[in-house]
Amino acid sequence: MKALLLALPLLGLSAPAAAETILAGNLITDAASDPMGPATIVVEDGRIVSITRGINRTATGADVIDLSDKTVLPGLIDTHVHLTGDPGGDFWKEAVEPAEWGVVVGVKNAAKTVRAGFTTVRDVGSSQEGAFVLRRGTAEGLIEGPRILASGPALSIVGGHGDVSGFTPEVNLLLDPGFTCTGAVECAEKVRLASQNGSDVIKITATGGVLSQQGRGLGAHFSQEEMRSIVDTAHSLGLKVAAHAHGARGIEAAARAGIDSVEHGTFADEAALTVMKEKGTYMVPTLLAFRGISEGLGQGVYTPVVEQKIRMTLDQVGKAMAGAKRLGVPIAFGTDAGVFAHGRNAEEFEMMVDAGMTPREALASATTVAARLLDMESQIGRIAPGYSADIIAVDGNPLEDARALQNVDWVMVRGQVVK
Repeated sequence: MKALLLALPLLGLSAPAAAETILAGNLITDAASDPMGPATIVVEDGRIVSITRGINRTATGADVIDLSDKTVLPGLIDTHVHLTGDPGGDFWKEAVEPAEWGVVVGVKNAAKTVRAGFTTVRDVGSSQEGAFVLRRGTAEGLIEGPRILASGPALSIVGGHGDVSGFTPEVNLLLDPGFTCTGAVECAEKVRLASQNGSDVIKITATGGVLSQQGRGLGAHFSQEEMRSIVDTAHSLGLKVAAHAHGARGIEAAARAGIDSVEHGTFADEAALTVMKEKGTYMVPTLLAFRGISEGLGQGVYTPVVEQKIRMTLDQVGKAMAGAKRLGVPIAFGTDAGVFAHGRNAEEFEMMVDAGMTPREALASATTVAARLLDMESQIGRIAPGYSADIIAVDGNPLEDARALQNVDWVMVRGQVVK
């Protein structure tokens, strides 16, 4: 045996990693279950091996993590972030800052995000390679951060939200990332290009947007034929489609086309929500985005056209989510972090509760429900044998008080302790 162990480095192999034992004062294995009280979790090679009731005080050594005074629960999932961006700032900086700067910003924000308890995120809008580079960096353990699924640039109509605007035509053209499309054939081509480039999900801007420099409101953008082409092509490649959508008719059209998730859903009415329910479309409300952008009003942060659009949305915050809950539309947690400061993500829970969710439902939206949206329900969102060791610890009971999730004391992602 000694000879075999000595030979392992020569064979390019390594001895198995030592198991880590987590002593949990009160364990919540998933949002649907009541806390099970004290428990012992064993983690090996980044995965949960076993869970037993009670605290095993016979476990000793440097690999014992004592959280016997904490509530331990699954790592949180944010399905709508923009790691390579920070809030505010002059829009024209897009013309003077290189795309590589976004990676520097993203490294900072990835660390803030995971330290806030979010062990998986879906980045739905970045420069061509920015989020992909961060995805690799966190996966390989080179930088601190969550597991990242990334879309890359969003698909948009020419001149719509997601396209470059606000500059002279020559500058717009120079900054164009190449993901606008017109007509079903070209839109299918752009989905295939995104897939070729490494997208985990296809992001489209199905309606106008609040923070873009075009002032044509928040109505529908893509035609029904274009959206069906995007969805059919993406699904044929095994990819889901997330649609930024504010206006009711754009939301309804996106759901009817088979879009997997509506991001924001601000002005969704009964007709739009009914189609979402029929089609199984998820809503990602991003309530915190509106709180974040409202904090910059009247301070010269936004251009006049953007300020006007912000003000027209503020009295709608939470209404569509409440309607979605009433009709049984699945609601997945997402914040739009990047339009507000990263690391504040957990404030969304309190806003969801204020809009009508129970704390348990809010926690489910960021664990089991979000995991289903990402097709990762057998890997993340629960503390169970075989699942990734994405685990956090807090004071209090988040099933009773969602605000407990705003102060995360300890984080493990993929079996590595980061806080």
